[in-house]
This record gives sequence, C-alpha cells and structure tokens, in this order.
Amino acid sequence: MTGTLYLIPNSLGAGSLEPVIPSPVRERTACLDYFIAENAKTARAFLKAVGATHPLKTVLQEIAISELNVNTAREQLPTLLQPLLEGRDAGLLSEAGVPAVADPGADLVRLAHQHGITVRPLVGPSSLLLALMASGLNGQSFAFHGYLPTEADARASRIRQLEQRSRQERQTQILIETPYRNEAMLEALATHCAGTTMVCVATDLTLETESVRTASAQQWKKEIAAGKMPAFRKRPTVFLLLG
Repeated sequence: MTGTLYLIPNSLGAGSLEPVIPSPVRERTACLDYFIAENAKTARAFLKAVGATHPLKTVLQEIAISELNVNTAREQLPTLLQPLLEGRDAGLLSEAGVPAVADPGADLVRLAHQHGITVRPLVGPSSLLLALMASGLNGQSFAFHGYLPTEADARASRIRQLEQRSRQERQTQILIETPYRNEAMLEALATHCAGTTMVCVATDLTLETESVRTASAQQWKKEIAAGKMPAFRKRPTVFLLLG
C-alpha cells in the first residue's frame, strides 16, 4: 500500500505559524518524518516552528528532507516518490504559501497521481487568492500568469495583451514579480495600461506590514510621477489588473 502525499502550506513571511496555519495542519505535519521541500534549511526552520506548538513525532535531526526546486531534473522525481511507493507518508512543503501553485511541486504531484498515490491538500494561505479577495476586482473569472518578461518592450507587449484579454472577458489578471523589480512592474502597468484599467498592489499579505491598494492606472501614474511609489521594494507583492 502506498503512502499519502500531504501538500503542506507555509506562512508567507516571518512570524508565528498560529495565525495562518491551522492547528490540524500543524498536527499532521508533526507526525511526518519525510519531506520534499525547495530548501532543506528553511524546511527545518518551519518544522522547528511547528514543533513549538505540536511536538514532532521524530527528532528534527532524524527527519529526512529531500530538495525539489528549479534545479531538480525531471528524471529525479521518481526517486523523491520512492518512499511513498514503499508505504511511507510524506509532506510536500512550499517555501511560502501553498505547494504546487507558482511552485516547482506541480510535476511531482502529477507523477504521484500517475502512480496511484493519494494526494491530500492541506489548508493554508495563498497569496494569490488573498490578493484577489482584497482587490475588489472580478473574483468570478481570473487567471494567474506568473512572471512577465523582464525586457521592457516584451513586458509592455505582454501587459497590453493581458489588458485586452481582461477587457474582453471581464477577467482579473494576476501577476507576480521578483521583489526587487516591484517598482519596475508597477511603472510598466501604470504606463502601458489604459488610464481606466484598475490595478491592485498587494504586499506582505498576512504580515503586520500588509498593504493592499487598488486604484486606476491613471492614478498610479500620477502618484509615481509625484514620487509616491509604494514602499514595497524587496517585499513579496502580487499585482492584479482588470480592464
């Protein structure tokens, strides 16, 4: 009989897990002795935080943690699943938020299904859904596009494409950016979107420094020109637009 692959959400930043990770999720996590994570060091820090409220069933130093990140070759995925095929439960742990969404774990989850392994998603924070909830934009129809091109002309073209799609389908478009490029992203959205297009900037969700604001592209452009860029440099941010 195969083990179960638990999809374990992480917090979206530093601080206690209690406000954002439900107790049953921490309890289940504390029972596992094998994890697949993007980074073993940060995974151990997460498990240590779990252990502060729910004692780990296995000593932290004896818990096995295999890494799965952008550098992991597809050929290595079966090896990561082998313990589950031998009957061992495992946790797929994200660096932040939920696994397999804007996260390298999706391929592993698909392979688990192909092998008949039970996959159980656990409750936790998703920055994408939290941003959509707080944006005031269309929550009935939306699409997530990940990162846009970094080259200025290609990024401008992509923004115009997404804005047109948003306008035609009344669909909210959701984007993310490497935190140190947040300012460039907002400037591009304000510059290349029509003035009436609504743009939301959601930063540090679930943290004490959380900030969510929705305004027209025209308003953002005016504020940027006046030197009122949001203080979100190097802070995790989700961008949303609705034409």
